[in-house]
Amino acid sequence: MREIKIVITGFGTVGYRTAKLLLERAERYRSLYQTNVRLIAVCGSTSGLYDPDGLNWDRLQPLTKQAGGVSGDPAAASQFTGASFVAAAGADVLIEAGPTNLQDGGAAARYMRAALQGGMHVIALSKGALVTDYPGLSRLAAEHGGVLKISGATAAALPTIDLLQYNLAGCRVHELTGIFTGTANYILSRMVGEGAELGEAVSDAQRKGIAEPDPRYDIDGWDTACKLTILANAGFQANIRLSQVERSGIGQITPEQIKQWRESGVVPKLTGRLRFADDKVQAEVGLSLYPLDHPLARVNGTKKAILVKTEEMGELFVAGGKSDPGAAAAAALKDLEHLLQRR
Repeated sequence: MREIKIVITGFGTVGYRTAKLLLERAERYRSLYQTNVRLIAVCGSTSGLYDPDGLNWDRLQPLTKQAGGVSGDPAAASQFTGASFVAAAGADVLIEAGPTNLQDGGAAARYMRAALQGGMHVIALSKGALVTDYPGLSRLAAEHGGVLKISGATAAALPTIDLLQYNLAGCRVHELTGIFTGTANYILSRMVGEGAELGEAVSDAQRKGIAEPDPRYDIDGWDTACKLTILANAGFQANIRLSQVERSGIGQITPEQIKQWRESGVVPKLTGRLRFADDKVQAEVGLSLYPLDHPLARVNGTKKAILVKTEEMGELFVAGGKSDPGAAAAAALKDLEHLLQRR
């Protein structure tokens, strides 16, 4: 039976959920793909846990993240983390679930480069390295025989990159518009549907675990801009940088504006948009107003959506999907199954 060894870097909530789901699906991989998928390491920024024979749930369940490392097992140690460890671990696939660093990609970029240079496949959940250097990482994968998969970094449960790379392969795309940030969409839905003010809607989202303690990354449009940058570069080889995305958020919306929009029969949405013309791409993030019967106007709560206008296949619209760590983990393991299907 074929064997695939996995390393997970970044063992916060998403990394933990990914490891748990991976172990739960072990029998599925054996029966469907005749493959023994073995999780051999989980790594925080300062320490990790490694067993070449495989880690089981009894060992992972007690683990806790402390100061960027993992503890709860006597074998957890500082030598079991870092790019050099990833390169030497003997794994076939890296699942990168660490924090997003938009300056230079941070530790995630180092992990991913080390893995790709060693011929490993990489499944990326964190966005920083993909935002700062997707073209470079993609070249590394091609040069060393690896595959770079990014579903978890491009709206997770919403099939964005798969739609572009598989379902629309070969099609000429004129425009792509998406609601890519579930947190911002939830806040806008509360403001429009229930008359909540911005601060009230944000606090409600934080209480429910939808918004981060500092929500500016989502509210100011950064999360959407990051996903749009990755989609432009991975889906269209646009080679754009985050700084080239025209960006505005929803932080300045007033109750008076909400009232006016409701009276006018339009719905505000925070969208990311790519427009293609004359071999050029325009990328922008900001508030868009849609009539009530527009498909994007009907996407509420934490749901996300993508609308693509093509030459050959017309318009395609996909909406829905959870916006939580479990959905992100499932997106990463969807990418793993695509790798297993390659044989």
